[in-house]
Amino acid sequence: MIYDNLSTGYRRLAQGFELVEGDIADEARLRPVLARVDAVMHFAAHAYVGESVENPRKYFRNNVLGSLSLLNSVLDTGIRRFVFSSSCAVYGIPEQIPITEQTSREPVNPYGASKLFFENALQGYARAYGLRSVRLRYFNAAGADESGEIGEIHDPETHLIPLALAASAHGTGLHIYGDDYPTADGTCVRDYIHVNDLADAHVRALQYLENGSHEKGGESLALNLGTGRGYSVLEIIQAAESATGRPVRRTPGVRRPGDPPVLVADPARAYRMLGWSAKYTLADIVSSAWMWMRKDRVRRAA
Repeated sequence: MIYDNLSTGYRRLAQGFELVEGDIADEARLRPVLARVDAVMHFAAHAYVGESVENPRKYFRNNVLGSLSLLNSVLDTGIRRFVFSSSCAVYGIPEQIPITEQTSREPVNPYGASKLFFENALQGYARAYGLRSVRLRYFNAAGADESGEIGEIHDPETHLIPLALAASAHGTGLHIYGDDYPTADGTCVRDYIHVNDLADAHVRALQYLENGSHEKGGESLALNLGTGRGYSVLEIIQAAESATGRPVRRTPGVRRPGDPPVLVADPARAYRMLGWSAKYTLADIVSSAWMWMRKDRVRRAA
C-alpha cells in the first residue's frame, strides 16, 4: 500500500498498487491505514539541499514535525518495524573518504539536519519503546527502472543526470555550481546509486527486521547505500554525452550553499548486515534515465 499526499508525486506512477492520498501529519487519515499494515517504509520528505537553505521552515515542518507525527502514529498503532529513507547529508563535510557509518554526523544544511533529527528520534524510540528500524543513508539516487515506465519527474528539475541529459538532447546550456572545489577537475564528486539497487536494499532491510536480526546493543541500524565510487560533475556530463551522442554546453557558476566537495560511501556494512551491494554501473544509471526521459516525452506528447 502507498500513502502519499501527491505534492510531488504522480498518481500514474502508483499504478498496480493501492494508493491512499493523505499527508503524514494527518493522524485521522493515517491511523486507519496503519491499522492495516505491520511495517512502514518512510520516504515522505522534502529533499532539495538548496531549497532547504533558502526555506528551512518548510523542511523542518515536514521532515521533522510531520515525520514525528507519523512515527507516533506508527507507535500507537502497534507497528514495531520501520525502514527510514535517510541521507548521506547527515554527515556534512566528512574528514575522510570513503564515508563509514561511524563518521561524525555534522550536517551543513537544513535538509541534512532534518534527516539527522529523525534518525536520533528512531534511536530514542528503539531504546524506549522497542521500535526496530533500519536507517538507510542514500548517497545520490539516480536512474530509472529498466522498463522505462517509472522514473524521475521533478518540476523544476534539480538533479544533475536528468538536467545533463535534457541539456544534451535539447541543445540548452547546463549550469555548473562551482568549478573550484578541491577535487581533480574542480567540480563536486558524488556516489551515484541506481534506484533499483535502492529498492533491493529496502526489501532486504524489511526482511532483516522481519527475521528478528539486530545488532548487539540496539535495534536501530544505520547503513550507507552507495557504490563506493565517486564521479565528478564533469564525468556525469561526459556520461550523458555518451548516452545521447550529443554535446552538453556548460556554464560554470558559483558554488551552491550547503554542497560538500566529495561524498562517497563505504557500503561494506550494508553487505555484512543485509548481503546487499550495488549492481548497476554509472553507464546503466545514465542509460536507464535516458530511456525514461525519451519514453516520458512521448507519453506527454500523446
